[in-house]
Amino acid sequence: TNQPVRLLRVLRFAARMGFKIEQRTQEWFDLAIERNLQQTIAPEDAGGELRAVAREERPSVVLKAWEEHDLLEAVNPVLAKKHPAYDAIGRLMKVREDLFTAGFRPRLAAPMLLAVLGRLKEREQANVLSRAGFRAAEVEAALGFEEEAFEAQKELVGRKMNAPIDALRFLEKLPLDQVAYLMAKSNKSAALSKIRAFLNKWRPIRIALPGVATELEALGMPRGTKFDQIVEQVFAMQLTGRGKTAEEREKILRKLTGIKEPAKKKEKEKKPSKGADKAHAAAAMGDAAHKKHAAAKIEATKRAAKAKPAPPKPRAKHAVPDSHGKGTASGKKSHGRK
Repeated sequence: TNQPVRLLRVLRFAARMGFKIEQRTQEWFDLAIERNLQQTIAPEDAGGELRAVAREERPSVVLKAWEEHDLLEAVNPVLAKKHPAYDAIGRLMKVREDLFTAGFRPRLAAPMLLAVLGRLKEREQANVLSRAGFRAAEVEAALGFEEEAFEAQKELVGRKMNAPIDALRFLEKLPLDQVAYLMAKSNKSAALSKIRAFLNKWRPIRIALPGVATELEALGMPRGTKFDQIVEQVFAMQLTGRGKTAEEREKILRKLTGIKEPAKKKEKEKKPSKGADKAHAAAAMGDAAHKKHAAAKIEATKRAAKAKPAPPKPRAKHAVPDSHGKGTASGKKSHGRK
């Protein structure tokens, strides 16, 4: 073939797409290796593949495939001898997944290239890049990337970044590839904790900030410069853990704006309607009539009970005549006659 760089490329595509090389292509591939066509790959073409690997989602798979077929030497003999820094590549890939989860879509070609060359000394890295067709400015930018990232780290852990709002504003402006490189490479816990807070805590609060603006409008605050300043003040408080609930935010907003709560109106006693009055009156009249009817019924019952004749008393049994009594009575009668 007149393009031996395809030996590198076909393995890269197979690794990216996860397919097995077709039999006919495999036969061509084996024949090209047998003829040592990999040794004729132009350095610039190999450099193009090195750039492409740094942009791949699974660079380790590509590099291992190149090593398995003794093609990494075509990219650079020093890199083939010392091997790519697979540990560094793995850490950076993990960071990329974390950034995806946080809602970012990072382009990590620069830090990934440094990770691939991580086992080489700086002078060796410069030689690899120069031989691969990188321009002088590109080599300088690639090798200076790490220094820039660590300079940013010094500023991030400095006194000026103690307040969460200041650290957040700094990280929002920091290039995402530098953030990723620090996450994969740094051993400064203070820097890493701020970066994690930025990704997982502060940024979600920032995204939800329009809700605070809506709450402020609901209180009657017109939009303008002061309006925006108050929203930012609330945001700074939220970064420190305040204003988590709607009730807490309302108190904060009223305090910052001076808008007081509306006075509570006393509930007036509701006057019954005319229809209700009539209904109540009718009910009262009905109740009175019912009571009157019940009283009359009771009175009639009493009168009927009085008019009814009393039942006859039972007769007493005749007593046996007392002989002594009779004699006495007769004696008295006879005494009268005398």
